[in-house]
Amino acid sequence: MTTEILDVAKIRTDFPILGRSMNGKPLAFLDSAASSQKPNQVVSAITNYYQNHHANVHRGMYTLAAEATELFENTRTKIAQFIGADSTKEIIFTRNATEAINLVAYTWGETNLKAGDEILISVMEHHANLVPWVRVCEKTGATLKTIPIDSDGRLDLSSLDTLLTAKTKLVALSRMSNVLGTINDVAPIFAAAKKLGAVTLVDAAQSAPHIATDVKKLNCDFLVLSAHKMLGPTGVGILYGREELLNAMPPFLAGGEMIDQVTFEKVTYNELPHKFEAGTPDIAGVVAFSAAIDYLNNLGMDAVQRHEHEITSYALAKLGELPWLTIYGPRDSKNRGAAVSFTVEGIHPHDVSQFLDSAGIAVRAGHHCAQPLMKALGTDATTRASFYIYNTNEEVDRLCKALIDLRSFFKL
Repeated sequence: MTTEILDVAKIRTDFPILGRSMNGKPLAFLDSAASSQKPNQVVSAITNYYQNHHANVHRGMYTLAAEATELFENTRTKIAQFIGADSTKEIIFTRNATEAINLVAYTWGETNLKAGDEILISVMEHHANLVPWVRVCEKTGATLKTIPIDSDGRLDLSSLDTLLTAKTKLVALSRMSNVLGTINDVAPIFAAAKKLGAVTLVDAAQSAPHIATDVKKLNCDFLVLSAHKMLGPTGVGILYGREELLNAMPPFLAGGEMIDQVTFEKVTYNELPHKFEAGTPDIAGVVAFSAAIDYLNNLGMDAVQRHEHEITSYALAKLGELPWLTIYGPRDSKNRGAAVSFTVEGIHPHDVSQFLDSAGIAVRAGHHCAQPLMKALGTDATTRASFYIYNTNEEVDRLCKALIDLRSFFKL
């Protein structure tokens, strides 16, 4: 049942780790952009699978194997529904979003790109949606081009007409920046790209946990996400690809499961989605991901987004009151995600993070796997606080107080 307002107090009871103390203080976990915490329902799904249903999938004729396969494939069905895919054949299980992008790069990219072709990404991309394309360009002779950002941390589309050309073969963009929190309206960009015959990919690793995802509305040919950022276990990712494209692509990994017929002279490959799922997958992780999807569906993604909009608005206002703190990304919380990066004048982000840890507050510090973006922002690193369904305004208040205490500690 979809709720209008999240009952955060009730939600928090599903996450025992939030009851822990860190350095003698109640834990305030503000690093869900890196990896979310897991509710009891997900942990129980893993335990239940191993205690009652474990067997290898797709390979056995006995009851346990059939049960494991049904649980595994049930997750594929739920994911297809969650993102609006036409068919479960379009849902490929990977280890994470990074592997899913690499799959596209090594199969579609190396097959279809050549010298003179162009790939368009943005300056704000995570390395996962940058390094694979650099490598493809090195191998094929294609050229990588980037969409810049404006002073507010949004895509600067003023030169899009010149960046998109007949040479553009792929446009790959994140829907939400893991550093800036910016939510990118990728659909019109992709529409323009498709008129030129380009293929489109969405990195939804940051957006899928927080806002509704519909591959049709996004106008994308490929989409990737990671289970561990959306309440699920680590080790499970998703590649969505249009069936026509996936059928035309060569396999990514070779071995068991992805074959049809094998001789010493010739190999023919399995049908979708199994052609891209060589070897034994993380069965328990995939099964538990089903429980994570159920959890989010029960909350309702509109309610999830509404809660995060409210807490992010509160955080931007409170942090904005600190004159020695610089916030990166859009200051208007409309169409902004729940990741807030900042620097504290005179104190390195690593020191900020370590001090906050002493106050029981877990945040991320560093370049956040986005070094080109850091260069564009004129800094080497930031501290990032990121929020999710279990965070509260009181935790934001604790963050602000700890930052004030930090300045006193450093006698600034």
